[in-house]
Amino acid sequence: MQSPTIISCAVTGGADTKEMNPAVPVKPEEIAAEALAAHDAGAAVVHIHVRDPETGKATPDPEKNARLFEETTEEIRKSGSEVILNLTTGWGGVIRVNPENPVEPVPGARLKTVEERVAHILQCKPDICSLDVATMNFGKGIMINSIEILAAMGKAVQAVGVKPEIEAFDTGHVRLANDLFDKGILVDDRPLYQLCLGIPWGADATIESLLTMKNLVPERAVWSAFGISSTEFPMVAAAAISGGNVRVGLEDNLYMSRGKLASGNAALVARAVTVIEAVGGQVANVEDARQALNL
Repeated sequence: MQSPTIISCAVTGGADTKEMNPAVPVKPEEIAAEALAAHDAGAAVVHIHVRDPETGKATPDPEKNARLFEETTEEIRKSGSEVILNLTTGWGGVIRVNPENPVEPVPGARLKTVEERVAHILQCKPDICSLDVATMNFGKGIMINSIEILAAMGKAVQAVGVKPEIEAFDTGHVRLANDLFDKGILVDDRPLYQLCLGIPWGADATIESLLTMKNLVPERAVWSAFGISSTEFPMVAAAAISGGNVRVGLEDNLYMSRGKLASGNAALVARAVTVIEAVGGQVANVEDARQALNL
């Protein structure tokens, strides 16, 4: 019998704004409230980014970034919720370059040191943190995560008991993560892989891409997948049917259907619950998820 499906909710990224959907949370208390509402709707895991309340976007200031994460996680924890916390480390890993002088970053690029990128993880000690095993064209920028950077970040977070969630955007990223585990650079008896589909310029959000990447994931691993924008719910169905777990949320998609904005993360999670149950699955609670993820 297939294990219950874990729903992760990516509450807010760093790109889409309130002008695009008023439900996008910005302030720490807004992000926390959305995370708790998503949990109440059926998400066992919440994936958290933070934003500068003054700009509505990710902050380039490492100290402010860490402080915002601390405020947000404290808001969630003081509620008494048992929801599993997954904080991003993607902040500080993207750069834009001037084509006329490629060695000179475009002003405002957020390329930070390993210490700056994991400072909030060491401080907040969530259950999980994302680890982008990818160097790739990423929208208008370049995501940079060398093997040395990944090794240093992975060892730092694992040293404080935080489980890395491998974020893979294409087949080569899964292969690289496998190599990191095979060589003992990352150590986890039950590694967690998140297959990120439809992001420019990674793998397409198709069943073919999903199955190709899923088949590269080690047998001992737990895997999840998501698609962005209009592919969000089709990928929920595809991942659930294929034996994986799923992710939804305002970071990935702002709409319930064409032209109809989501009222919040809870609405997206509730739709995911409906899809999972419609294809014959069951939704994991927090206890189920902790057991499956070996937390």
